[in-house]
Amino acid sequence: MDLNTNKINGQSLENAKQLYSTGDIDKISVGTVQGLQEIHKYLFNGLYDFAGKIRTKNISKGNFRFANTLYLGAALSSIEKMPEQTFEQIVAKYVEMNVAHPFMEGNGRSTRIWLDLILKKRLGRVVDWSKISKEEYLQAMERSPINDLEIRTLLQNNLTDKVYDRKIIFKGIEQSYYYEGYEKE
Repeated sequence: MDLNTNKINGQSLENAKQLYSTGDIDKISVGTVQGLQEIHKYLFNGLYDFAGKIRTKNISKGNFRFANTLYLGAALSSIEKMPEQTFEQIVAKYVEMNVAHPFMEGNGRSTRIWLDLILKKRLGRVVDWSKISKEEYLQAMERSPINDLEIRTLLQNNLTDKVYDRKIIFKGIEQSYYYEGYEKE
């Protein structure tokens, strides 16, 4: 990871913590594309000129191509309408949002916060991300478009009702950034 990317990630990590510290997290629209855009903008405002903006270019990671921009608007509209009453429905919605990958960069960090907001509102739970290893998480997410059982099990086994516990939230944010390759300098 180059020095500039690490600097961006460091500032974005601080922004993520500030999102919770200020209470601004409670103003985010839960389970919506707009809410995800608000999270992304908060994390990356001033760092990327596309902060909070839906991408207009096609992207891929490894051999996986994320939703084509020709269909991205329709895909996001469909995802937003997905039910989120049960844990299984919420994870299915999360997996679909990951496949859509609406931003040029910062999708994972933004959607994990988005997922926790849905879980908190609907089930009174959040994921204790600090208990999920990077390897297990990335492998489960890689396989999730075919079958979400692995990611569902991994997340369900690490749910907590400590939705206001600052230590759990902040450790989770740090773990989320670690998943994306960021390590403190």
